[in-house]
Amino acid sequence: MIKTLSQHLSLSAFELEQLLSIPLVKFLELPAVKQLLADLDVSVLKQSLPQAKEILVQHLPPFYNWLKQELALDRVPDSPDHTTKWVVNFLNDREKLTNLVELHRSIPLPALELSIPRLVGVFDQIPEEKIRQEWQKAIAALCLVLVVAARYESTAKIGSMR
Repeated sequence: MIKTLSQHLSLSAFELEQLLSIPLVKFLELPAVKQLLADLDVSVLKQSLPQAKEILVQHLPPFYNWLKQELALDRVPDSPDHTTKWVVNFLNDREKLTNLVELHRSIPLPALELSIPRLVGVFDQIPEEKIRQEWQKAIAALCLVLVVAARYESTAKIGSMR
């Protein structure tokens, strides 16, 4: 997961580990995070949405099956439509990233971390480099938000058990 996020977000493993160790609210307020999200080319994502949707329609059902069978997740989307819609919606409106976190809160941290390289890799099928890189960067950025929230929540649960 760290390698995938590092590669697509142009952050070092050290920088990622630092980001992954802070609460979501503080994470979302960091100037570097705001810049990372602002640097996503939403116009390229929107223009290439039909192409990305084709890839998602083809590759997400096997990904969802993997989530169900290998990672034993119960709540898995029925169709790829949900993924394409939330990507663009959340990128357009950063303050709703907390909704993204809420939607994925039930995913255990280990399953979330294991799924990121595979999900980002779905976009390897896009032949145009700029479009491929932008989709991988967008998905990696959204996944980073999810992992920051999940790691903090996991740490908070452990701390409350003491």
